[in-house]
Amino acid sequence: MKVFETAQIRNIALVGQRGCGKTSLADAIAFSCGITNRLGKVDEGTSLSDFTDAEIAKKTSISLSILACPWKSLKVNVIDLPGHPDFIGEVIAGMNVADTAIMVLNANPGIEVGTEIHYKYIEKYHIPRLFFVNKVEKEHVKVSEVIDQLQSRFGVNCVPVQLPIGEGLEYKGLIDLIKMKAVTFDNSGKAEEGDIPANMKGRAEELHQKLVEAVAEADDALLEKFFDKGELTDDEFRKGLKKAIVTHTVFPILFGSSDKNSGVSTLLNFAQDYLPAPSDMPDINLLKAGKSEIVGVKINPDERPLAYIFKSLSEAHVGEIALFKVFTGKVAQGIELYNANRSTGERIGQIYSISGKNRNEVQEVHAGDIAAMVKLKSTGMGDTLGDKAHPLVVPQIDYPEPPMDTGIKPISKGDEEKVSTALQKIHDNDPSFKVVIDPVLKQTVIFSQGSTHIDNIIEKMKEKFGVEVSTFKPRIPYRETIKGKTEIQHRYKKQSGGRGQYGDVHLRLEPNERGKGFEFLDEVKGGVIPNKYIPSVEKGVVEAMDEGGLARMPVVDIRVAVFYGSYHAVDSSDMAFKIAGSMAFKEGFLKCRPVLLEPIFNVEIIVPDDYTGDVMGDVSSRRGKIGGMDPEGRYQKIKAQIPQAELYNYSVDLRSMTSGQGFYTRSFSHYEEVPNEVQEKIIEDIKKSQTE
Repeated sequence: MKVFETAQIRNIALVGQRGCGKTSLADAIAFSCGITNRLGKVDEGTSLSDFTDAEIAKKTSISLSILACPWKSLKVNVIDLPGHPDFIGEVIAGMNVADTAIMVLNANPGIEVGTEIHYKYIEKYHIPRLFFVNKVEKEHVKVSEVIDQLQSRFGVNCVPVQLPIGEGLEYKGLIDLIKMKAVTFDNSGKAEEGDIPANMKGRAEELHQKLVEAVAEADDALLEKFFDKGELTDDEFRKGLKKAIVTHTVFPILFGSSDKNSGVSTLLNFAQDYLPAPSDMPDINLLKAGKSEIVGVKINPDERPLAYIFKSLSEAHVGEIALFKVFTGKVAQGIELYNANRSTGERIGQIYSISGKNRNEVQEVHAGDIAAMVKLKSTGMGDTLGDKAHPLVVPQIDYPEPPMDTGIKPISKGDEEKVSTALQKIHDNDPSFKVVIDPVLKQTVIFSQGSTHIDNIIEKMKEKFGVEVSTFKPRIPYRETIKGKTEIQHRYKKQSGGRGQYGDVHLRLEPNERGKGFEFLDEVKGGVIPNKYIPSVEKGVVEAMDEGGLARMPVVDIRVAVFYGSYHAVDSSDMAFKIAGSMAFKEGFLKCRPVLLEPIFNVEIIVPDDYTGDVMGDVSSRRGKIGGMDPEGRYQKIKAQIPQAELYNYSVDLRSMTSGQGFYTRSFSHYEEVPNEVQEKIIEDIKKSQTE
């Protein structure tokens, strides 16, 4: 494949709700650009973009994929991102290198929960955007309603640049509101221009005028010219629209059908004429390696080479494939670059332009372009390669807190090390999940983005690393504390011939402020306990706190003071005072009205209006406390605090309750006392599980 200059490149990310036809659009683009000789179909397992065994079997995107599509003088790097909310990590990784986001909508429902979620990330990464309203040929489509939805939710910046000719089953083509021409498409997707139907001329002229006004309003000079003369020249309009897209003042709306390959060639022509090249984008904010100093970097082919590994893939017979974007200069085979994240050198081997599972070797890649490297020595996802004299790094990606916890354990004894290795390697390619090994509860827990995500992780462990695991409901990390105060004495005395053991301590136990943890005070006076034994008393108390007296859970938020005692000149020892401190704490703890504490999480739930009442009722049934609601278009964001014990499999339950449209995030808030009526059952369950 030939090498493309920076100005010839367009990096577009396709994002949208699962089922909107986003991957079908990627396949239609690939077919229109001639990199495949047939239109791939997700349902038939022939998609160029969804090519892994898991994606073919599940008929859905799991990982991001790149399609390098030559169109006229351009190279269009299509970044196809999963629509399933469980794979939001892939979406974030892809958006981090996109220059334009194409938000794909299913014309029938219009804006969906996935649209809302992905749009937030488009805004977070400040990406120019356009909307592609797909499936316009389907029954019951109302184009005006979709336009109204977009403008109501995302602002009047959403401006149609096309208009379908006919709606739903009557769809026949498009009106280009820029050229003011009708466009029809044959079965291969080839476009042919003609005159606008007479019955649509009035509407087309009205929308054309609004489009020109929107472009003029994005630039003061153009606005003055428009007010003065009432129109813009073609050149002024073209430059103005491109600037308006880059500066986020116009969000174009385009239409089409990926299944019929209709409107795809016009989308590509629009990308050529109006979407930004990488060099049109604002500076990228990088960090000086090892420092917090921000450095703005402009995409520039004339600077030193600088590249960012935004995604790693594992492929059979090839090994690790690193997808990268060049920020400055050019990356060529055989050059030596410096990994600023790991302080190591990396010689670049083979470089490929990549389209799904197909690869074409290239000798070099210029600034702004996306490609793949193989067999890197020590470089992985998230690393930045560049000049050792000026080491820069891309800031670490902030992934959303994974809300679903699943306990895992190896099916075969002795496979613990294999499980650990497999999880680490999978995590290297997918940082959106976390693994927590809890030594207190003796369990390994995976925190994932949802049930499909955890299933995918477990499948990878089996298929790629040959290790099988079973899953279980994780035990909750409860804590114990006290509400009362007491003073307690324990004398440890042991005589068994020869030197004995003697330690005598008086402890005061009382509650500490919630969240303040453990505090130990030495209030001994007059040397009744020598200073050298005080640390041993504290050590004994700390060890006793590892297992409280209610459910053998760690004790927190407690203040312990040693204030009196006695010792024996011969028989006293560190061990004796440690044991005395431990036994005194255990006895005193049970006299201080001990209670169980449970972790409470802040939860944000996004659901359609129609399901708000059901979801709020369900939150209350989970001992949750509603903190408020905020409208988000046709959806509501419910804020609540819910005990962790009530959140197991909540993502599955929520989707079931909302016909697959609900989504939630969570983050740890604090520990809170378990209600009396619940505590007894929890303690009984904990003791039962500990016995098992």
